[in-house]
Amino acid sequence: MTQDLLLLPGMAALADRYDGFILDLWGVLHDGSQPYPGVLDCLDRLRAAGKRVCLLSNAPRRTAGVVEKLSAMGIGAGHYDHLMTSGEAAHDALRDRDDAFHRDLGRRFLHVGPPRDADVYEGLDLVRVDAPEDAEFVLNTGIDDFDEALDDYAPLLARCAGLGLPMVCANPDLVVYSGDTLVICAGELARHYETLGGRVAYHGKPHAPVYARCLRLLGLPDRGRILAVGDSLRTDIAGANAAGIDGALVTGGIHREELGTAWGEHPEIGRLRAMVAASGHRPHAAVPRFAW
Repeated sequence: MTQDLLLLPGMAALADRYDGFILDLWGVLHDGSQPYPGVLDCLDRLRAAGKRVCLLSNAPRRTAGVVEKLSAMGIGAGHYDHLMTSGEAAHDALRDRDDAFHRDLGRRFLHVGPPRDADVYEGLDLVRVDAPEDAEFVLNTGIDDFDEALDDYAPLLARCAGLGLPMVCANPDLVVYSGDTLVICAGELARHYETLGGRVAYHGKPHAPVYARCLRLLGLPDRGRILAVGDSLRTDIAGANAAGIDGALVTGGIHREELGTAWGEHPEIGRLRAMVAASGHRPHAAVPRFAW
């Protein structure tokens, strides 16, 4: 399977093959504080060529806040057509409660995460509490500070699991690079919670509902003409595979240490193929960074 993996210099080699693009944010378009070199030019070229672009982020915040943050970085509304986040998906699930897991949650919740993620639950018929013993479920949006580790949260998670509290995870990512620093995300807390016997509902990549929403936003009938671009095999490429669309892996993202390469450089193809084969997820192509 991996013998057909295309190692390409940039997006120019893929642009003509697709009409729609689903693009990851953190690790592909920006590093948490600024766009990577070449990103704005690449977005401009795609839009000038008439391509439709939907940004898809596992950010545990609603879309309006992410739009504002992107704009502050210089990635404005003219650079893309649509935006979807895992935080928006979590908010909608907590509001609509159209499946058994969410219907049974109750209304009192413990928020594990920073105040900046509060828009995920604000405006909903919910009551935030401060102790697991007062909660009916856990809303997990991640760590408070980037220098924290799983051990900082293990005692609290153990208390919640001991009480049998279900968890809603608004960001399935395990890790992300902030600049050159690798930090854990809500997905790592949720994965640990499951090892304690906790039940978790995930919103965002690689889960099918968020891709279905992106495909509806793009409005393109032929899935063979849609490409998802991301830096994670576990979320971006797995999600593309499950959605029945092609995926392109940005190798300069979270896998760069594993691949033994610096940001923006090509990995050794044999090492890349071995990593892809071990993951079980199949990108159609790989680029070192999101640039034309």
